[in-house]
Order: sequence, then C-alpha cells, then structure tokens
Amino acid sequence: MHGIGNDFVFVDFLAGDKPDVSPEELQAASPFLCDRKFGVGADGVVLVLPAENGADFRMRMFNPDASEAEMCGNAIRCLAKLVYDRGYTAQTSITVATGGGIKSLALNVENGAVSQVTVNMGKPGITRADIGMEGTPTDTVIGDGMTIDGEETIVVTGISMGNPHLVYFDPATEESINRLGPALENHPLFPNRVNAHVVEVLAPNEIKMLTWERGAGRTLACGTGACACAVASHLNGFTGRQVLVHLAGGDLTIDWQDNDDVMMTGSATEVFTATIAVP
Repeated sequence: MHGIGNDFVFVDFLAGDKPDVSPEELQAASPFLCDRKFGVGADGVVLVLPAENGADFRMRMFNPDASEAEMCGNAIRCLAKLVYDRGYTAQTSITVATGGGIKSLALNVENGAVSQVTVNMGKPGITRADIGMEGTPTDTVIGDGMTIDGEETIVVTGISMGNPHLVYFDPATEESINRLGPALENHPLFPNRVNAHVVEVLAPNEIKMLTWERGAGRTLACGTGACACAVASHLNGFTGRQVLVHLAGGDLTIDWQDNDDVMMTGSATEVFTATIAVP
C-alpha cells in the first residue's frame, strides 16, 4: 500500500489465516522486505494488530534498517483503508493505538471503499525533550541556528508529532535534502536520530517539502513530517494554520486547529496482495 508515494508492506494479523511469523521476526526481516532489489520494496513494514489500550486497532511500524518508528501518518491512513475495505470494521470513525499514542481517524468512503482519511495527529510538541534533542529539556527550537559538521550553520525548527522532526526553510531541491538530510538525521544533538525536511514557502497557505526519514533515507512523502512542516511554517510566521502541503508523491491538507490538534487529510492506495517467505 502507499500514501502519496510513501509505500509500505502491510502484514495482516487480523485475518483468519494469520502470518506464521512473530512481530519480532518481522522486525528482523524488515531490511529484506523493504529491499527494492531483493525483497518486496518499501519505506517500512507495518503490522496490523488487534485492539489494545481501548483503541479499535493497533499499528506497529519497522523502518528499512529494522528500527521501530513511533508513528507514521501515511501508513496509518493506509491501515484505515485496509481494515475498512477488508471488512474488519463497518465504522467510518476508528481509533488506532501507535507508539505515538492513540490516533482518531475519519474515513471518507466512496463506492464501498475508503478514498481519503482524516487523521487527528494530536498536539505538536515543541520542546527539546519532545524532539529528543540534547540541551535544556524545556527549551524550544524555533528558527534557531544549528551547526552542521562544525562548519555550516542553518536555521532549524524542531517539532514532534509523536516522532521527532527538524525543519529548515530553503528552496526545496534534491541537492539540498540529499546533502543536509543525512547530516541532520545523525547530528550529535539527536542521540536517537531525527527526521529532516526542507520546506519552500509558496504562499500563505501553501508549501512544498522534501523529506529525509531516519532509518529510511529519502522518501517521497512523510505524513507526520507534513504536519511538522505546517506547524513550523506557522510558528515562523510564513503561513496560516491551514496549509496545503506538496510532497513528491502528492498533496496533504494540514489543519492546525485552535484547540492545538493537527488534522491531516490525504489518500490511501492498495497496490497488490501477495504471500512471501520470510527468511
């Protein structure tokens, strides 16, 4: 499945014929499954699991390097489509437990299938503690300078959407994100690494972003990242609270509401279903 080009291998633990493999074995196998030459090819492996902690469903996601991500906005929209289209729920409002908390989703159904999903991504975190950054835990990072490789200083904003993001404003070019993305992901100030995004402001309600995801590298889209970029754009005075975000794989609408919740709306697509032997 994919959400605007951010693609995932989904493993369905709700079906009657459950996978003959454990979540731990799937985590270990995620580098193989995500390999675009020797495996299926994906930006991550997502497990669809039974309800937990009062939610309707549970999601776990493993990156191509076998690390576990707290949340993924594009993946959770795909999960919503999977559970509805497969008949695991008839509800158009569901909750999903993730490593970043329980998320509420509203499903838009057309001709018996989910076409778009709006996710309440929760409230953004803006402190160093929220984004896993060294320094005074309660300090914010909004338009602050950060030195790369002891030489270049760039202006960044740090936002958490259940997982950590670092945003900088510049022309959104492949050269920029491919050069600065790895340096930001692995910066010493982030012991657990960080997702990096370059944002180009197009209008007061429109931005373009490119993404470098921790544990995955260059990806076409990032849902939590789009939320973080929209929040960062508003905090820096570049945009309003509702923003159309252009990503390499498509568009997302982000609405940072007055109650502080961030709402994300976008599509979800199933590509194919298959069976594979996990080594």
